[in-house]
Amino acid sequence: MGLGWKELLIVLVIVLVVFGTKRLKNLGSDLGDAVKGFKKGLNGDEEAKPDAGKSDPGLRDDSRKD
Repeated sequence: MGLGWKELLIVLVIVLVVFGTKRLKNLGSDLGDAVKGFKKGLNGDEEAKPDAGKSDPGLRDDSRKD
């Protein structure tokens, strides 16, 4: 027959108690990133720039301490 709204509400409350709100938030964002990566992989990464990963010799790296 399927799950009704009462059963779904009970499952949601149990999940909140077990995982907590912070973990659920992180889990949701991680799942979203995974879905985005999966879709990007299916599309063949058409949006990638041909010179991606190359550094511009005119840029300075101020993070290093000489």
